[in-house]
Amino acid sequence: MKLLPPLIGEWYRDVQNGAIFEVVAWDIQTLLIETQYLDGEVSEYELESWRELTLTRCEPPEDWRTPFELDGDDVHDPDLPFHPEDWSGPVNGIEPEYSCGVEDI
Repeated sequence: MKLLPPLIGEWYRDVQNGAIFEVVAWDIQTLLIETQYLDGEVSEYELESWRELTLTRCEPPEDWRTPFELDGDDVHDPDLPFHPEDWSGPVNGIEPEYSCGVEDI
């Protein structure tokens, strides 16, 4: 097998133990490669250790977000403004003087 370079965002399978992981960081100055496994565990490899691994490149698993309890709603960026499609919901029909439950006299 040929040596696969560590590419950030790529998924790899360790042939020896069957573990699937993603490369999440690679520091070229310290030659450390940070990986994250499907169960959420994070590990680091020195470049020399990486070269000793027997790896194949693989597709991201369909359920790679499961250990992190993510769903489709988590793809929204909380820093972006929220624009509901319908601003005329039932709460908007409440008159402001009655909104606190006290009638303004």
